[in-house]
Amino acid sequence: MNRFRGFYVLALCGLAFSANAALFEDDEARRAILDLRQKVDLSQQRMVEELKKINSENTQLRRSLLDFSNQIDALRNEMAALRGQNEQLTRGLADIQRNQKDLTVGVEERLRKVEPGKVTVDGREFVAETAEKQEFDAALAILRKGDFATAQASFTGFIKRYPISGYKSSALFWLANAQYALRDYKSAITNFRTLATTDPEHLRAPEALLSLANCQVELKDIKSARKTLEDLIKAYPEVEAASVAKERLLKLK
Repeated sequence: MNRFRGFYVLALCGLAFSANAALFEDDEARRAILDLRQKVDLSQQRMVEELKKINSENTQLRRSLLDFSNQIDALRNEMAALRGQNEQLTRGLADIQRNQKDLTVGVEERLRKVEPGKVTVDGREFVAETAEKQEFDAALAILRKGDFATAQASFTGFIKRYPISGYKSSALFWLANAQYALRDYKSAITNFRTLATTDPEHLRAPEALLSLANCQVELKDIKSARKTLEDLIKAYPEVEAASVAKERLLKLK
């Protein structure tokens, strides 16, 4: 009986120890679970904070990208505006250069009409005013049309207006030809002789003497005509007018 009681007591002690051991193990497990839960909570909190930080950085980055994109658009608009201004300035400069060129050409053209220029008439080069050249050419054109009276008036007026002109000897020659055509032989003789006397080196001087002799023949002054032809042959033996003068001398005998 006593042995049974002892065994019972030992059994109770063993159960008590087992209960205490199990209780101890449960506390450890709970503490481990609590620690793990705290660690998980802490980790989750850190993750949440990291996510918040990342979201905040992403938001700032998106704002920066948006600002940068706006700046790029603004720069593009500014560059487009500058290109437009540059094209406008280029066109304006081209217009200015074109207008300046037209103006320069116009001024040069007007100057050519006003300023004296070199001309060559009857083998001679000299400087003449634009109006002077135009007036001489007009008188010569009238003569060639056969309007001898108007040509005579034109050349007479020309010589009065330009008494020292390089055209003067040529003007005298054509004036005398107009007078010869009008049968005003005396006036023609005066002008042919003036040319031959005052400008013997002129290209028209031999022709002037030949025409002078023709006028004298028309006036029946054969003696003077012969003298004029002889003077022509002596002064200008190599020119064509001298050959013609020789033939006419033979006819005058």
